[in-house]
Amino acid sequence: MELTIISPEKILYKGQAESVTLPGLKGSFTVLERHASIISVLGAGTIRYLHKEKESLVPVNEGFVEVKNNVVTVCIE
Repeated sequence: MELTIISPEKILYKGQAESVTLPGLKGSFTVLERHASIISVLGAGTIRYLHKEKESLVPVNEGFVEVKNNVVTVCIE
């Protein structure tokens, strides 16, 4: 799936990902390929995404995520 992580300053990541784990307000959740469409608010925590068996971490204070048609767009502060 395609993942884009955007902050007010720049694009932090744009590329493929096998999974994305996000810090939701009521707990973490993971998005996999062909996930149902969703829009969710994010709380403080860490975004973890896996690409080619390598895990990357991005700290987040708050933000939101949209998942639609195998495209995950994350906007964070």
